[in-house]
Amino acid sequence: MKNIPKLWRYVRNDKGKLLVYFICSLLSTVFALFSFTMIAPVLQTIFTGTQTLPNTKGNIVTVITQFFNEVIATEGKLTALTYSVLLVVIATVLKNAFLYLSLRILNPLKNNVLRRLREDMFNKSLSLPIGYFTEEKKGDLISKMTNDVVEVEASIIGVIETVFREPITIIAVLTYMFTMSVPLTLFMFIFLPVAGLIIGRVGKSLKRPSNMAQEQLGDMLGTIDETLVGMRVVKAFNAESHQRSRFTKLNNDLFRIKNKISMRRDAGSPMSETLGIIVVCIILWFGGRLIFSGNSSLTGPFFIVYIGLFYQIINPLKNLSGVFYNMQKGAAALDRVESFLSTENNITEQADPVPVKGFNHAIEFKNVNFYYGDKAILKDINLTIEKGKTVALVGASGAGKSTLVDLIPRFHDVTSGSITVDGTDVRACRIFDLRKQIGVVSQEPILFNDTIYNNITLGTGGAKEESIIHAATIANAHKFISQKEGGYASGVGERGSRLSGGERQRITIARAILKNPPILILDEATSALDTESEKVVQEAINELMKNRTSIVIAHRLSTIYNADEIIVMDKGSIVERGNHHELMDRKGTYYKLVSMQQFK
Repeated sequence: MKNIPKLWRYVRNDKGKLLVYFICSLLSTVFALFSFTMIAPVLQTIFTGTQTLPNTKGNIVTVITQFFNEVIATEGKLTALTYSVLLVVIATVLKNAFLYLSLRILNPLKNNVLRRLREDMFNKSLSLPIGYFTEEKKGDLISKMTNDVVEVEASIIGVIETVFREPITIIAVLTYMFTMSVPLTLFMFIFLPVAGLIIGRVGKSLKRPSNMAQEQLGDMLGTIDETLVGMRVVKAFNAESHQRSRFTKLNNDLFRIKNKISMRRDAGSPMSETLGIIVVCIILWFGGRLIFSGNSSLTGPFFIVYIGLFYQIINPLKNLSGVFYNMQKGAAALDRVESFLSTENNITEQADPVPVKGFNHAIEFKNVNFYYGDKAILKDINLTIEKGKTVALVGASGAGKSTLVDLIPRFHDVTSGSITVDGTDVRACRIFDLRKQIGVVSQEPILFNDTIYNNITLGTGGAKEESIIHAATIANAHKFISQKEGGYASGVGERGSRLSGGERQRITIARAILKNPPILILDEATSALDTESEKVVQEAINELMKNRTSIVIAHRLSTIYNADEIIVMDKGSIVERGNHHELMDRKGTYYKLVSMQQFK
């Protein structure tokens, strides 16, 4: 039950609807009880033709019995039977009508909980920093956002329905059973706690394997994603058997865990039904003993009604036990969802962030250090990038180039030191405004499974068609887009699979041109292209860099020959700086890098 408060925040704004649901469920239970109370008068009318009054005063059965005695005396048994049957039909219709109304109210509430839960998880994923996604397995994240939410739907959400409806039925029926026979009902209560204890122990054992199953599913989804993305490599290295065995192991482990969960869960309904029948048989024996002794107010027909009422609470009890099993199973999924939603975001805005209207002067790194865990990635970085200048970052892989530029739009925050834009610390800036000033073209062109038009206009919103065509033209993309059957409405496929590498990169450049940012970050934008594509893309990049402050990361040093300043990095530190000719004259690290590429 500790999971109910976690879900309450999703339904607390619908308390009025929950109240109406409660009332409809109550009325449904009342009419269900009424239809059952009619069984005794009907049986006595058919078999004896007389109505024996129970000893209980003010009981609804007493009132009904008195009414039928009068009908039998004045209009005959057939009329009394007709009335009783009609009352049963009317009560049943009303019972099911209110039951339907309660479900019409509840189902949209349940669906709304799931809708908001998915929305919160997706919004949370958008708000988390880049570093979170490098630490977590993508398959596990997808599992949390899909399978865990489905598990919550199949298990925990059932609590909303069952907790509100079934206790009403159980309390109402038990109250009425007390009015019929106190000794028999008290005797019955001896066995119910025993049954509940047995059911509870089995349900408690479900949570741990359920958590294991969700984690195993996350690993399996990760393997599927890696295999599909890297299919070219898998086939090129004949690694099908390796990936197959890896997947098979995960799949078999999940199979065994699921079987264990199913065996325990499926024991719930048969166990509760068996316990219920045992209790019924004991009640039959004890109730018959009371009737035979002559000391009970019960008669044969009323005892049959009593047994029927007991069966009325067996299903609610079974439902409650089933929900308890499913809650234990779904608790693991909900815990994983909650852990994701409660993940701390260390990239936050201050209470009153400084708006960034533009970029006018310079970006400054002042004694910047950055640690990833205990590992130092950047050490004592001091760098000034003036407006309109092109600064190139070079160095071996792992030197810290990409991390350095990621600090400017606050994909990460510095561990110590500061980065300022026009004198304002980026940590004090409004994040949206700061990132609006920056355009990024990365080594791997990121496209979404949408149209070319929507990929170019990503994040800009409301751009005019002429502006989009103008941006694509500057990026050397308009010609190949126009030649496609759908033009700008053509789909790019998953991850841009319907386009060549050069075409994908030119689309991302067109996206950056349309955004028209004053600061541009180019991270190995041409390194993955062939010579012909590189030439076309480089022309587009040159157009993009005009009148902008550019920070260029490059392994191909020929692309940064004309940079205003070249920053040479090694193991997180700046080891050299200057223009191309100055660095070549020093014959240091940069000279060695250029010589190695010329040798190649």
